[in-house]
Amino acid sequence: MSDAHETAGRTTLEKEPPAGSGQDTTSAAAGGPQEGAGGHAGRFWSVRRGPGGIVALLLLAGAAVLLYDVVSVRAGRPGMAWRRNLAGELAGTRLDSAPVLAGAAVAALLGLWLLVLALTPGRRSLLTMRRDAPQVRAGLERSAAALVLRDRAMEVSGVRSARVKVKRRKAVARAQAHFRDLDEVRSDLEAALAEGVEQLGLAHRLGLSVHVRRPAKR
Repeated sequence: MSDAHETAGRTTLEKEPPAGSGQDTTSAAAGGPQEGAGGHAGRFWSVRRGPGGIVALLLLAGAAVLLYDVVSVRAGRPGMAWRRNLAGELAGTRLDSAPVLAGAAVAALLGLWLLVLALTPGRRSLLTMRRDAPQVRAGLERSAAALVLRDRAMEVSGVRSARVKVKRRKAVARAQAHFRDLDEVRSDLEAALAEGVEQLGLAHRLGLSVHVRRPAKR
């Protein structure tokens, strides 16, 4: 019987053979872009509904209040008390005072945050797949890619347990080998994972980092 454990972007599967020594071996392989027949496949952009909705509501509320005040003044009624008080306080406040500088800093930070949201794609958990047709765009969750690569790792002879964590540019595999030479297991594991990465059909081929060791003695 085998035990399976899954987390976001990382998956573990363990068998039950006896433990050996605590040696380990490591290898790494670089990734790179892969363009399909459908052309370049860019990253998926997040809709940002939350920040966009908040900013839109704040702007709408502020514009509505100012418009109402302007219409009231044009109609011959006095302006809102809060606006008259605010104008009086601002007229007597120095620009280098602490409240003015603090407000300016907060406004600058909020503006920087909105710029970052506008200029970055987001959706870091989604890997873009190659475009084999111009009309089709597809993506693969990193957790699903980790699960597929974990299953490929468990097919390698000598592997007792394997964990795979998929990042945006690289897949990191950690395995325990309970028999066979570690270098042989690592070579076979690297070949199996390289084939698995190719079959994922990603627009940017993942780099590989493979770590193989013996289980610790109990």
